[in-house]
Amino acid sequence: MRLSERHIAMLAREIADPGFSLLPGFRAATDADYDAIVGDIIAAAPNDGLWVFAYGSLIWNPAFDFIDSNVAVAHGWHRSFCLGWDRRFRGNPEQPGLMLALDRGGQCRGVVYRLPPGALKPNMDKLIRREMSMVPTAFPPRWINATTAGGPVRALTFAMNRNSGRYINGLSADALADILATACGFRGSMAEYLFSTVAHLEELGIHDRHLWQMQELVARRIEETHGIS
Repeated sequence: MRLSERHIAMLAREIADPGFSLLPGFRAATDADYDAIVGDIIAAAPNDGLWVFAYGSLIWNPAFDFIDSNVAVAHGWHRSFCLGWDRRFRGNPEQPGLMLALDRGGQCRGVVYRLPPGALKPNMDKLIRREMSMVPTAFPPRWINATTAGGPVRALTFAMNRNSGRYINGLSADALADILATACGFRGSMAEYLFSTVAHLEELGIHDRHLWQMQELVARRIEETHGIS
């Protein structure tokens, strides 16, 4: 893996949290919104338990407790840097970032986590509040079928709404690498986000060819910018 913590350190800088900023056509999610979504999810949860399919940062930074986890494949979906534009967490107004979401087509290897049956509401509250700040959400929770070594599971995940104004598509590999190598927000850089995701996927034996190409391109751009080899 070419992208390393050395590259990440070169991008580190203090950026103040600019605060919440609404996009046109969106409004801030309320407690009532969160309660309604969590209630619907719990009511629709399969009898064998509530599983969450993680494909990005939830793999290395889960927002919930879990009692079991397995590598799983989601058919008909692939992970993609298609959720834009992030001008707060890992991007800023001058250098906006792009976050991962599930987009239609292909397949995606990730991890399914089973939540503790006796604590579904508090864990789902944490998860939904982390993933959803605006209404309508650009990547709403939805149920998908995933396959594990032990058999199929019905899992909750977050998939991109292509009709959302936040859906970004059609960027070349070079254009995406330029974004990931420069964007930085108050929670850190896009390069750090990419590094953590790829590193944890590799630890799990999941080799995502697209993200592997991205980490190589992003590392190269950082080296060129900072004059290192």
